[in-house]
Amino acid sequence: MDMPRRRLGSTGIEVSRLCLGTMTFGSQWPFIAITRQQEANDLVDRCLEAGIDFFDTADVYSNGESEEILGKALGKRRQQVILATKVMQRMSEAPNDAGLSRHHILNGVDASLRRLGTDTIDLYQVHCWDARTPIEETLRALDDCVRWGKVRYLGASNFAAWQLMQALAVSERAGLARFVTLQPLYNAVMRDAELELLPLCKDQGLGVLPWSPLAGGFLSGKYRRGASPPQGTRRAVEKQFLQFDEERGLDVVEVLAAIATAHEGTVAQAALNWLLAKEPVTSVIIGARDRRQLEDNLEAVRWQLSPAEVARLDALMPPPRLYPQWFLSMFDPEA
Repeated sequence: MDMPRRRLGSTGIEVSRLCLGTMTFGSQWPFIAITRQQEANDLVDRCLEAGIDFFDTADVYSNGESEEILGKALGKRRQQVILATKVMQRMSEAPNDAGLSRHHILNGVDASLRRLGTDTIDLYQVHCWDARTPIEETLRALDDCVRWGKVRYLGASNFAAWQLMQALAVSERAGLARFVTLQPLYNAVMRDAELELLPLCKDQGLGVLPWSPLAGGFLSGKYRRGASPPQGTRRAVEKQFLQFDEERGLDVVEVLAAIATAHEGTVAQAALNWLLAKEPVTSVIIGARDRRQLEDNLEAVRWQLSPAEVARLDALMPPPRLYPQWFLSMFDPEA
């Protein structure tokens, strides 16, 4: 089973089409998962064996513990992978230990480098928009991180389209390093990113790295119409987690299950394959809690959805539209 690869946005590097997200690494976020060092070592080893060379974390995951565990799990193999982390979220009660100020970014990058046990972060991402800090202050601090060699590439996460475009415009005007990726919430039942974000990324040459590809486990196959939610799962505990129309979502699950059966796969694999078929998705961030889940996710690259199967899923829960299709067709020269 060969791991497919794709160029990371408009950069000169390639990454595996599956990326291991390590929000589960650590012990301080029990509502997510508890993955200690030995378990993390096993997951990282298996990913490397399967051809995954892209790993994503954040300073806030288990308050830095995820970065520490990932850095130790990679060890001397650090240079074999593309390593991504994030900055923005609050790391302590100190008044300036949060946000995208120059102060927090420069302190944050040094702390992440120390925890990860590396000299350079391949992809340094801002975790979300900071309305309190001028975007040029943020971008100049990030540009310094690149010029000083602490960071190789920059990315954004959870930005609205106007925020992303403003950041790109400021970078171009000021001659600063620009974002090369966007990490949005995107899956088969939450498709708002298709409205403006994905067209923007395609136009501007940004790679797209969807998080929560299984909608918090909803598209894993554990949730089926007429059955009670599995006890102990995240959606059973957090009723407000990732809101969407669950009735229509269950229709999507049923079709995913039928497609998976035809390919001798699983619902989760079908959901991952739906994302892998989308442009301009570069790599899908999987968040396996254990070896069993990881093995299932890895099998997703063994098969692909046909264009007809993608279209069948698309029709079930389409993204919202700003304008009706008949109105848009009036301005389409090919219509």
